[in-house]
Amino acid sequence: MSHEEMEKQVTELVDGQIQELLVKKEDFMTFRTIWLSHPRKDEIIGEAKLHGEVVYRLVPIEKSNM
Repeated sequence: MSHEEMEKQVTELVDGQIQELLVKKEDFMTFRTIWLSHPRKDEIIGEAKLHGEVVYRLVPIEKSNM
């Protein structure tokens, strides 16, 4: 998957257009580059699957009123 395609899918995940993003082993480094620079990276949580695949979901962090 190209950098642009992966970036589009990450944006769709964060915007709520898709519920989860499946990243295959061969696309992980592309995803990682995008994820590391994303302002909401702490909310993009991965769940490992078989054969090096990871499913990412957006888990919003609730802000406390302290």
